[in-house]
Amino acid sequence: MTRKQFLAAAATLPLAGAAVKLKSLNKFIDGLNNTSNMPVLFLGHGSPMNAIEDNEFVQGFKNISKEIEKPTAILVISAHWETKGTFVTAMENPVTIHDFGGFPQELFDVQYPAPGSPELAAAVQDIVTSKDVHLDDKWGLDHGSWSVVKHLYPNADVPIIQMSIDYSMPASHHYALAKELAALRKKGVLIIGSGNNVHNLRMVSWKHLNTVGYAFDWAQEANEKMKGYILDGNHQPLIDFDKQGPAFDMAIPTPEHYLPMIYALALQEKNEDLMIFNDAAVAGALTMTSFKIG
Repeated sequence: MTRKQFLAAAATLPLAGAAVKLKSLNKFIDGLNNTSNMPVLFLGHGSPMNAIEDNEFVQGFKNISKEIEKPTAILVISAHWETKGTFVTAMENPVTIHDFGGFPQELFDVQYPAPGSPELAAAVQDIVTSKDVHLDDKWGLDHGSWSVVKHLYPNADVPIIQMSIDYSMPASHHYALAKELAALRKKGVLIIGSGNNVHNLRMVSWKHLNTVGYAFDWAQEANEKMKGYILDGNHQPLIDFDKQGPAFDMAIPTPEHYLPMIYALALQEKNEDLMIFNDAAVAGALTMTSFKIG
C-alpha cells in the first residue's frame, strides 16, 4: 500500500466507525414493530400530592390512559430535571426520586419500580443529530415523571426513560429538538411532557390550595390565550412566550414547567387532533391544563 492509499483509507475510518454505531443503535428501533402514531401527552402534574390522592385530576390521568394503546416504552420530559446540555437516563432500574420536602411520609414511601431502557436511551442519543445527547446513570425518575405515570400504568410494567431540559437554550431550540423524536411515535413509544403551562409558586394563594377553579386574573388570561393558540395549532406565539405580555410573564416566571408543553406541541403533525382535559386552575397561580395529541 502506498502512503497515499494509506492516508485515503485512514480518512474513512471515523466514517466507518460512525456507520457501525448507527447500525448498532438502530437495531433497537428496527426491532420494534411499526405502529400507527402513538399519541403524545402533556400532563399538568401540579402538586406531588396528586401521586397519592384520588381527585379529578388523577381521574383525568386514569381516563386518558384508557384511550391509549399500551406503549412499548415511555419517554418523559419533566420540568424537574434541568441540566446544562441534554441527557437521557440510561440505567436498567431507575430509582424513584423524592425531590420535594414538607409532605407526609406516605408520599415519601411511594416507589415506582418501572424498568429503564438503556436501548431506548441509546436510540434517542442516535436519532438526535442537532446536538450531543449524553447518557446518564445517576438521575432516575423524578416526581414530574412518576407522580403522573403511576396513574397511567400502575403496575410499573412499561420501560421508562427521561430526557432533561437544557436550561441554557431557548424555547425554539427545544421545539426543534422535540421534532427529532418524532420517529419514536411510530415504534410504540409514548412521549410525555410533564409540567404546568401556568406555574408561579411565588404567587400561590395557599389558602386556596385545594380550591379547584380559583385563578388570579392574569393566570386565567394567560391560560385562555395559551389554549387558543394550542387549539388553533398556532405554535409560534407559544414558542415566543416571552413576547406575549404581562399575563404570560406572570404565568411563566421561569420556563422549566412550561417547556415540556413545547416538546409535546412540536410533535403534533398537521391536522392531528388535540384534546384538552384537566383544564382547571388551583391556588390562583397554577393550572392543571393537559392535552392529548392524536
